[in-house]
Amino acid sequence: MNDKKILNDFVVIKAIEDSVNVIGLTRGTDTKFHHSEKLDSGEVMIAQFTEHTSAIKIRGHAKVYTPFGEIESDSKKNSPDK
Repeated sequence: MNDKKILNDFVVIKAIEDSVNVIGLTRGTDTKFHHSEKLDSGEVMIAQFTEHTSAIKIRGHAKVYTPFGEIESDSKKNSPDK
């Protein structure tokens, strides 16, 4: 994959409920958490994949807009494990 393409990929995350966690994960042989943000309902975050960020984890009810389409994460309150 072209490195320039990786550096240009981004996602828009819109919190649908309070306390949505957005966590950046590192690249490399050991994947680690390197950044975390908490969004409240209605807040929007634009996250970019970089040479340091290979994945983004979202915990809570949010809409995620990507170059590939839109997806909605489930609420922690409505998860099947609860």
